Amino acid sequence: MPTKKKPLRDLTKIPKELLEQFGEGLMTAEAIEDASAAFKKALIERALHAELGHHLGYPPGAQRPEDESNQRNGKSGKTVLTGDGPLRLDIPRDRDGSFA
Repeated sequence: MPTKKKPLRDLTKIPKELLEQFGEGLMTAEAIEDASAAFKKALIERALHAELGHHLGYPPGAQRPEDESNQRNGKSGKTVLTGDGPLRLDIPRDRDGSFA
């Protein structure tokens, strides 16, 4: 049975200024993997914080609505397994533990 080929993805272009923060010139394979893992961690944590804001009904730093008793309550560390190996994430928490 022939294997199915995955279609090429249309990837977002990374700004040159962002790439320059990782250094100019050659990078080792390990340095590229580390940069990729750091970027993946940042994107996942950003998405989780946005989801918590949606869950609570107000953005970070804003005044909590009067009728809402739940609020942000720090972070907890979790290790998730990705295709590139384990990744340690800071997962945002809420007071009543309803954000899962």
